Amino acid sequence: MTAEYKVHGAVAVITLNNPPVNGLGLSTRRAVIEGLNKANADAAVQAIVITGAGKAFSGGADIKEFGKESALQEPNLHTVIAQLEHSSKPVVAAIHSVCMGGGLELALGCHYRMAAPGTLVALPEVKLGLLPGAGGTQRLPRAIGVEPALNMIVSGESIQSDMLAQIPGQKLFDKLSGSAQTLAAEVLIFAQEVGERHVAGNEPLPLVRDLQCKHPKGDAYFGFVRNMVKGMSKNYPAPLKCVDAVQAATKRKFQDGLDFERELFVNLMWTPESRALRHLFMAERATTKIADIPADTPVRNIQKVGVIGAGTMGGGISMNFLNAGIPVTILETKAEALERGVATIKKNYEAQVKKGKLKEDKYAQRMALLSTTLSYDDLKDCDLIIEAVFEELGVKEIVFKQLDAVAKPGAILASNTSTLDVDKIAAFTSRPQDVVGMHFFSPANVMKLLEVVRGKATAKDVMATVMQIAKKIKKTAVVSGVCDGFIGNRMIEQYSRQAGFLLDEGATPQQVDKAVEKFGFAMGPFRMGDLAGNDIGWAIRKRRVVEKPGMKYSASADRLCELGRFGQKTGKGWYDYQAGKRDAIPSQEVLDMIDAHRKAIGITPRKISDEEIVQRLVFSLVNEGAHILEDGIASKSGDIDMVYLTGYGFPIYRGGPMHYASELGLINVVQAMQRFAQNPHDDAKFWQPAPLLARLAAEGQRFA
Repeated sequence: MTAEYKVHGAVAVITLNNPPVNGLGLSTRRAVIEGLNKANADAAVQAIVITGAGKAFSGGADIKEFGKESALQEPNLHTVIAQLEHSSKPVVAAIHSVCMGGGLELALGCHYRMAAPGTLVALPEVKLGLLPGAGGTQRLPRAIGVEPALNMIVSGESIQSDMLAQIPGQKLFDKLSGSAQTLAAEVLIFAQEVGERHVAGNEPLPLVRDLQCKHPKGDAYFGFVRNMVKGMSKNYPAPLKCVDAVQAATKRKFQDGLDFERELFVNLMWTPESRALRHLFMAERATTKIADIPADTPVRNIQKVGVIGAGTMGGGISMNFLNAGIPVTILETKAEALERGVATIKKNYEAQVKKGKLKEDKYAQRMALLSTTLSYDDLKDCDLIIEAVFEELGVKEIVFKQLDAVAKPGAILASNTSTLDVDKIAAFTSRPQDVVGMHFFSPANVMKLLEVVRGKATAKDVMATVMQIAKKIKKTAVVSGVCDGFIGNRMIEQYSRQAGFLLDEGATPQQVDKAVEKFGFAMGPFRMGDLAGNDIGWAIRKRRVVEKPGMKYSASADRLCELGRFGQKTGKGWYDYQAGKRDAIPSQEVLDMIDAHRKAIGITPRKISDEEIVQRLVFSLVNEGAHILEDGIASKSGDIDMVYLTGYGFPIYRGGPMHYASELGLINVVQAMQRFAQNPHDDAKFWQPAPLLARLAAEGQRFA
């Protein structure tokens, strides 16, 4: 059953029971109507309570129904709410833990509401590119006032019930229970009281829809808000539509406002931005599911973490665990390096304190969890050890052989390698089953992405443990198989190659960066190279000459590095930088170098459109992503999208490279690639569509 029905004296209790958050799927909606009808037909019942089992009242719509007909099948949520409003007996919502989206709309349809303190209340639909579609924009302003309601609806953020109960004149909560634990008992008493009162007085039951909804400044207020929201919601249509819907609540009759809200909701459902955000919502949850590892796989206990290397990566990685309350020991080979690393961690935390993002006592608590050492012996009691040393296999070999000698049995040994073979690294130990890749992205204490690289011998409980610990340190973990560059860097290599070819053919670094940034990327390829360090790519290309001598690159990036222009850290890269600033200033030296390089290889520059720039860069990601899926490196296209949305600045409102390609139509992508293959200065072999991409395009299918 997805909703349970029980009678306690004169009170019938309908308990939503659809784990994990009591989503309002079709079976749950039917069960609520069934319970409501049963209660109204029972002469002994005077009042009805609706509550939720487990750790939620209701999180809203059932995500399993997204995009399916069952989401609109009767009884839909509008019908359920209408039935609640028309109940002949008072209905009381007993709200606890989480009350969001359709769950809040359901509660607003009840006659009375009692909430437990600390309940998180929200209408988060805007985060999916939508607006509340079951009366939220019409009822919430009537319950708490126009301004507080509009703030909640446009932001989608949750607010605790205690704060909402303090809004002057609010009608959202009739009462707060003494505690979450006493809610069940208190609501039975309250329901009994309102039931007896209704029987005795035969008064009309209170409805939120009947409350007044006005704003003293009317159109002037909404004009001001609309300008504010417009400036903050570029590329996202939903926030402005939320403003329109709430304004309609102040100007139209309730049913007319409800109809207008529904029209806006349906239109938003078809926007590419909403489809992208809904894809992101589903893809993010799907990353935690590994096909051959059951959800109930036992995990190893991680009480203490060791980090090898106190540099930028090692320090950032350490901060993630310190933030989560997990003790960390950092190992370095020299005391000076340790001191620099700890000083950087302190500096990062102090900056947060100065900005008011971290309290002094929390800062002190985190630093108290940090210890340092120059000896591998001090890592013998660690449950998880992560190396963050130089990206060279010989260096990794030394580290892992020493770890194998000192780490306790069952300790997880992880490498932060961004490109190297995790199976080779595991072979340096006598326990390859305990070795896994944990590729953090820089800055590691900020970036959400964590590539979890599964070696051929990595134990299932190691994978389950790392996925769980990723959640604890608030990372989006995506599983990758073993290959050069894994998912993210394997794809970015093709993207970077195209950026180089574009320079050879006539584009400038500024033009390429501006084109993809206009498309929505957080940063173009050349600004990104300057931030990461151009010497990193140079080292990879030197390795490629030996491993894949036939792979074609533009030599312009090598010429840049030969000039010592490694990026922001040297004050000059593809751009010039002023001390203490990150502003990218076009460099005449670089433009002259590119021009000389073109002449040396006999290319006459041509005018290149922004459209071509974007297509070549983005479609290179798509084609390589399709190869990655075929090779089994990624298990699903949504995982690839999550890597690029959380680690590489791909525009969220476009849903990731694989989703974006599907939205364009894969046949259109393939046809563009065939055109690019005719370019004599490009790599025709690369532009042959991956077999998976070619097949899906021919069949009119999509990724995922």
